[in-house]
Amino acid sequence: MPITTRAAIARAPHTGWELTDLTLDEPKAHEVRVKLYAAGLCHSDDHITTGDAPIRLPVVGGHEGAGIVESVGPDVQRVKPGDKIVLSYIPACGACRPCSTGHSNMCVKGLNAGTGMFEDGTWRFHGGEPGEEDIGGFCTLGTFSQYTVVSEYATVPLREDFLDIPWEVLCLTGCGVPTGWGSAVHAAEVRWGDTVVIFGAGGVGSNAVQGARFAGAQNVVVVDPVEFKRDMAVSVFGATHAFATAKEAHEFVNQTTWGQLADKVIMTPGAVTEEMVTDAVKMTGKGGKVTITAVGHIDEKAVHIPAGMLIGYMRQVRGALAGDSNLLYDIPKLLSLYKEGKLKLDELVTRKYTLDQVNDAYADMNAGKNIRGVIIHEHS
Repeated sequence: MPITTRAAIARAPHTGWELTDLTLDEPKAHEVRVKLYAAGLCHSDDHITTGDAPIRLPVVGGHEGAGIVESVGPDVQRVKPGDKIVLSYIPACGACRPCSTGHSNMCVKGLNAGTGMFEDGTWRFHGGEPGEEDIGGFCTLGTFSQYTVVSEYATVPLREDFLDIPWEVLCLTGCGVPTGWGSAVHAAEVRWGDTVVIFGAGGVGSNAVQGARFAGAQNVVVVDPVEFKRDMAVSVFGATHAFATAKEAHEFVNQTTWGQLADKVIMTPGAVTEEMVTDAVKMTGKGGKVTITAVGHIDEKAVHIPAGMLIGYMRQVRGALAGDSNLLYDIPKLLSLYKEGKLKLDELVTRKYTLDQVNDAYADMNAGKNIRGVIIHEHS
C-alpha cells in the first residue's frame, strides 16, 4: 500500500528546499522500498537549487543514502526485506553493454537520473491529492525523504561484517567516496611516485586525496580557497601540501618537480570553471592527464583550450563519471579498507542535520564549514 513520507523537494531554481509530506507508492517489479536512516549532502544536489542541474522539477533531492529494505516488489533477487543497504546513485543491472564490459558507472538503467522517472514511464513520489502531482527522485533515488522506492539494481547489500558501520558513514559510500577515490585510482590512473594536484578538498576531493596517496603518489597537492579544508586535507586525509590558489600550487609543483610539472590533475571543486581547467592544463606536464569530476555552471563552458596546449605536451583532458568506479564492486572494497583503518570516512562527516535543517546544511556547505554534512532521518 502507498505510505506517507516526509521529504525535501526543489520546485524551482533559487528557492531552496521545501519540506513537505508526499505519498510514496509501493514497489513494482524489480523495485524495493527503503526506510532511509542517513543521506549525504552532496554539492550535486545544491546544483539543483542553483539551476545548474538540467533536471525535471519538482524533484525530491538526495542521491547518497543508506537504510533498511522495508518491502520488495515482484521478481526482486538482489535484496530482501530487513537487509541493510547502501544506495548507489548509478544502478548496475549487470546485463547491459556498459555493465557487461566492466563500466557499470554508465549502466543504461541510469538514463532517467535527471527525471526520477522509472522505466515504465511513471513516478513513485506524489504530492497533493492522488494523481495531482508526480514527483521524481534525484538520480531516481530521492534520499532527502524518510522513505523511497528505488530499482533493486541501485541497491548494494551489506555483508555481515559491515553491519556495525554507522549510517552516516555508509551513506557517503553511495557517491562521494567512490567518486573521489575512483577519480584518482581509476580515472586519473595515479601511479607510485606521481605528483598529483587536486582542485577542491570537499567531500569528493578529500577522497581523491586518499586515493592518490593509496596509489603511491609522492606529492599530493591540494588547491582550495578554504583554510579549514586545506588543513583537513593535510592533517587528516594525506595531502602533502595545500595552497589557496592555483598560482601558488603551480609555482610549488614547478619547483618541486624541476620543471616537469604534475603527472595528474583532478578537478573536484564545488563548480568547475574555465579558469580552473586552464590553470589545471598549464600545471600538467608532458603526457599528463587532467580528470574533470566536478560539474560547472550550466550556462558556462568550462573547457576552452587552444589545441596547441594539448598537442605540444601530449596532455589529456577527460571527464569521469563516479570516478570510473563499478559501485556494486567498489563499495564493499572501500568499506573493507575503512574497517582495516586504511580509509578515513568518519572524519568526512563534519556535521549532522535533521531533514528540516537541509537549507541550513547547504548554507554551511557553501560557507566552507563542512567537508561533508549528513542528514540523519528521524523515524517515530
